[in-house]
Parts: sequence; C-alpha cells; structure tokens
Amino acid sequence: MTKGKNKAKLPRDIRGRGGFLRDVAMNKFSYLIALPAMIYVFLFNYLAYPYMLIAFQRYSYRNNSIFDIIFHGKWVGFDNFKFFFSSQNAFRVTWNTIYLNLMFIVTGTVMAVLLAILLNELRCKWFVKLTQSVMLFPSYISWIMVSYILISLFSTQYGIVNAVLKAFGGQPVNWYTDSTVWPGILIIMKIWKGAGMSAIIFLASIAGIDSSLYEAAAIDGAGRLQMMRRITIPLLMPTIVIMTLLSLGKIMYGDFGMIYALVGDNGTLYKTTDIIDTYIFRSMRQIGDMSQSTAIGLFQSGIGFAMVYGSNWLARKFYPDGALY
Repeated sequence: MTKGKNKAKLPRDIRGRGGFLRDVAMNKFSYLIALPAMIYVFLFNYLAYPYMLIAFQRYSYRNNSIFDIIFHGKWVGFDNFKFFFSSQNAFRVTWNTIYLNLMFIVTGTVMAVLLAILLNELRCKWFVKLTQSVMLFPSYISWIMVSYILISLFSTQYGIVNAVLKAFGGQPVNWYTDSTVWPGILIIMKIWKGAGMSAIIFLASIAGIDSSLYEAAAIDGAGRLQMMRRITIPLLMPTIVIMTLLSLGKIMYGDFGMIYALVGDNGTLYKTTDIIDTYIFRSMRQIGDMSQSTAIGLFQSGIGFAMVYGSNWLARKFYPDGALY
C-alpha cells in the first residue's frame, strides 16, 4: 500500500492556491452577504488601531493623518493614564460599569433561559406565538422612547407610580434625584427590553435537542420537571456558557445608548449610573481632550480583552464544551 493512500482527498474546489477564489465563485452570494459586515469591521476596527497611539501623546488637532500622529505627535508616555487614575472618578465609573454589566449578564441570562424553557413546555401553539411576539416587541423600541415611558412612570408630579402612592396614602418620591434606586430601574428595563430576544436564541437551542431523549426519559417514568433538570438545562449549558463569554468580553463596555437616554446629564444620578462610556463622551464634549479620552478607551479595551481570555481559559479548564477557542 503506497504511503498516504488512505488519506482523505480534499475536494477539487478547495485544493491548491486558487482554492479560496474557487470557493468564492461557488458561494458568491454568501460572501456578498458577509461583505458589508467585513468592510464595516475593517474600517471602524482594524483601521482604527494605529490611532491608539494618541493615548500616549498630547493630541493636537493639527495632526490630521496617522503619519502626523506618528512623526509629529508630542509623546507624554503614561501621563494621560495617570490623569484618569488619579482622579476621583476612576474608581466610580469603573465600578459602575462592571457592576451594572454583571447584573445585566446574570439577570438577563437567567430570565432568558427561564422564558425559553417555559415557552418550550407550553403546548398551545397560538399562545406561544403570541407570547413570542409580545416578548420581542420591546427589542424594537428605541431607548429614547423607553426614556419617555420612564418619565410617565416616575415623574414627580404626573408619574403613574407617584399617583399610586398618593392613592394609598403615601408620599410622592422624586425618583430622578434618588441615585440608589436607579441600578434596579436600569436592570429591570434591560431585562424587559432584551430578555425576549435572548430567549429566542435559547429556544432555538432547545429545539435542536434530540426528541428521542425526552421519549426515553418518559418511558423511564420521568416527569416534565425531571426532564427539564436532567436533559434541557444540561444540554443548554454550552450555549449559556458561550453567550456568557461573549457578554463578559463587553463587560467594560456599558450600554451608552441606554444610560445616556435614560439618565442623560443628570449629575445627581452619576454616583450609581455613570459608566466609562458616558464618562468618555462627557470628557470629549466638555474638555475636548482626545488623548485622555483615548487613554480611558484603551484601558477599557485592555480589561475587556483580559476578561475574554481569562473567562475562556476557565471555561476550557472546567467546561470544555462551552469554550470559544
């Protein structure tokens, strides 16, 4: 038997130097669909990498190109980072970002998995479809519209919540000056707006589970609750872990649109709601120092990378099926 005779032969269309081009020719519509996303990532991610040098310089608006930044920029080392970490806002915005995102990840994942399992247990098809439509509807509402919903609920004079408190003999509360209640409000609104879309992903994973497993469990006398605990949840764990890892990668990136739309420039709520993203935006708008803002953004990206790598390492060690790579 000749050497290498048992090796599997590759298809003709993916062998050789022109294999990629032949693959593109055979799947041109698939590549065409992916092309806008690839261009977007290339322009707004990869081409932006050289501009990270601004974090180590004193930026001048006269430097309009990357060549001016490299050869004519004034290098200041880590002074921009020192300015941020020596300020009283560094710990506050970092803590708020991590805390709020952790709460969003934990509560959002739990609620999405719970909704997916409950919908899977229902047998009335029209009710399931109606429930899915109702769950998905908040995902298509902008945060600006949500902010007006919150105003109608928590307005001091005309809010529904204060009207209910008055009806039961309570005192109206000025919700927009009490920073302690806003983490809970933000978490509830995040769940209300995003749990339905996430539940669809978990519901699709449940639909891919082999039905023969449930049939075998029913023959052995297992109830629906036991099937849920022994079959559905364990087989959902890889999807849950992967979704959590993807979320942990963005733990240092708060939902700017959400926070700025719901809180805005209300300084009395900064204590519990000000995150790194809103802080950078406010620094650029009020101070106009691109170097300091870039330094804060680079710190944000570095922590996010460490979180992805560390969490994936833990997943690969303790739960290999859920690791990203």
